Amino acid sequence: MRFVVLGNPANRRVTLFSDALKEAGLPPPEVVPWLELLRSPGRLRELDPGPAAVRIDSYGEDFAVERELLARGGFADAFTIEERRGEVVAPHLVHRGFQRVLAELKAVFAERPAWHVLNAPGDIDELFDKRRTSRRFRAAGIPVPDFLDDVPATPDALLDACRARGWRQVFVKPSMGSSASGVLLVSVAPKGAEIHTSLEWDAPRWFNNLRLSRYRTRDDVNRALAFVLSLGAQVERAVPKARLDGAFFDCRVLCIAGEPRFVVVRQNRHPITNLHLGGWRGSVDALKARLEPGAWDSAMETCRKVAALYASLHVGLDVMFEKDFAGHRVIEANAFGDLLPNLTSEGRSVYRWEIDEALRLFTSVGTRSSSPAPNTLSSSR
Repeated sequence: MRFVVLGNPANRRVTLFSDALKEAGLPPPEVVPWLELLRSPGRLRELDPGPAAVRIDSYGEDFAVERELLARGGFADAFTIEERRGEVVAPHLVHRGFQRVLAELKAVFAERPAWHVLNAPGDIDELFDKRRTSRRFRAAGIPVPDFLDDVPATPDALLDACRARGWRQVFVKPSMGSSASGVLLVSVAPKGAEIHTSLEWDAPRWFNNLRLSRYRTRDDVNRALAFVLSLGAQVERAVPKARLDGAFFDCRVLCIAGEPRFVVVRQNRHPITNLHLGGWRGSVDALKARLEPGAWDSAMETCRKVAALYASLHVGLDVMFEKDFAGHRVIEANAFGDLLPNLTSEGRSVYRWEIDEALRLFTSVGTRSSSPAPNTLSSSR
């Protein structure tokens, strides 16, 4: 089977996937760089239309690619801005540009029925939007944190709405963000509020930092809230997380072909558990030993239900357990949540699992009398 990868060639996502193909005894992938694709939209149509597995990988960690997406999203001065490490520049417009690219990819894939797409453009689009996923999951009976259906436009109105519901802590998240970028953990008091966030204000710009900042004054709180609200925000009650060995935790669960194959316990001293913000990997065995009977199986079944909503080969989920170690909630979903280096299951890495499952599913499609639809995977669920 021939593999095509859309990604940033030097990024470890691409290099690790290439290593996994080599380990499986397969040829290296045909890598189409995001920058090349964005500058020459017809680039994919130059490839052999014959059978191939196509992987859409993250566009992140490349400033030149971000500028191209900003331009696609309507940022007039995209090509005049300078790179400042960690600066948060109109992520909602980057996402709008990416949405337009995903629509173009969908059209190309429709012209290439022999290409099997590992992660569907429509799935990626939805999984990037926390507002859409939270509503879809709730409608499907998936346990999620309570959230505001209508987010107020101003900081004062938002805080008043939280007080009216008795929400003492809330997460205010850019609806299209990832890696905790722009996420605000807001402690709501009867008067005023306090914020913990990786966002750092360095007038006149916002930056992501590897340590959390704390904002307490009215001006600082309002500035941070106004910024994230201007991006389009998801606002949800911060359900108290269980603690393992005294540290907060949640789990990144990677479903491959509908099954939860990998779980990473992410722990931290504060409720924002992302590993790059000072977190560490905890023990899955220690977690299972602490959970109430049936809690683990219930959470994994929830992950299967979420994965079944999508046609993509893999879906990354963030799952928290409540303080009683019994209940759980899906707090986020991630289209590119499979970068889990140095992790194996049954002797295979994440990417090796994905490759093996892709080959199995494509063989299944090839032996059927008719495929369900062009470019879709034959589900094992």
